Amino acid sequence: MPKPIKVQIFDQSYNIGGDLDEKYVHTLARYVDQKMRDVAETTKMVDTQRVAVLAALAVADELQTLRAEREDVEGKLRDRAQRCLTLVERALKQTA
Repeated sequence: MPKPIKVQIFDQSYNIGGDLDEKYVHTLARYVDQKMRDVAETTKMVDTQRVAVLAALAVADELQTLRAEREDVEGKLRDRAQRCLTLVERALKQTA
């Protein structure tokens, strides 16, 4: 069993278990820590739980925005691929 990875988030220590890469866990922890600090600074809030919830909402918003952008790009790529396929099929029919 891998040993827990110790991280600091918003001045609190956490031992993170699991099979994740240590460097990756530290990257995630820094990201969450920065989000919480940004929320605390913006809102002047000191309640850690409220700061954590607002930071989680900010991260969820980022995730949803990225998902929507990815779906939009994937849709455009599918449309372009379909148009290319149609053009190739037409070209093949003309040369047959």
